[in-house]
Amino acid sequence: MSDAIRLLIADDHLIVRQGLRLILETEDGFELVGEASDGAEAVRLAGELHPDVILMDLRMPGVDGLTAIQQLADKQPEAAVVILTTFNEDELMVRGLRAGARGFLLKDTDRETLFDSIRAAARGETLLKPDVMERLLAHISSGLRSQSGFVDLTERESQVLQAAAQGQRSKEIAISLGISERTVKAHLASIYQKLGVDSRAAAVAAAAQRGLLAG
Repeated sequence: MSDAIRLLIADDHLIVRQGLRLILETEDGFELVGEASDGAEAVRLAGELHPDVILMDLRMPGVDGLTAIQQLADKQPEAAVVILTTFNEDELMVRGLRAGARGFLLKDTDRETLFDSIRAAARGETLLKPDVMERLLAHISSGLRSQSGFVDLTERESQVLQAAAQGQRSKEIAISLGISERTVKAHLASIYQKLGVDSRAAAVAAAAQRGLLAG
């Protein structure tokens, strides 16, 4: 199990934690190292267990998931946080992405999406399915696009950002735009700086808030 992705689940519902545990046990390459029922326990266990990926519910008693994500960004930045959501908490989800979460998963997601998202997060990437991204944008467009602040992206940066929002990886973006993967990463770094974020998921969330994404 030395090469397995070490996972910590944080959710106040026991049945959710048990369900995820049963699913993860059916797939090689994952090791569930701990479970937390609130944000404070998640932060404490992350410091003790050093998981690669943390699956984090947003709504928990005591210290909630958003607060835990913010604390982990300071105390355990090497751990990739993936938000667990039921899609009735869109503003919180966007705030979580901006706070440093690598991505999000619906609690009723299918097995392959769960596995792919965890693996992407462990690699430092974000896997945002186009249909999920479309639903997210539909939810936040009514209330969050009014955020002020002009961001001047180049045409190429806009193309890279749009592709990232559609769930394309850096290699896929490079192929579709006819540029090198290194150039894609340079454009992403520039986008992060302009938006004031430090991850792909946070950039997509910030861009969505500013109405910079098509759709």
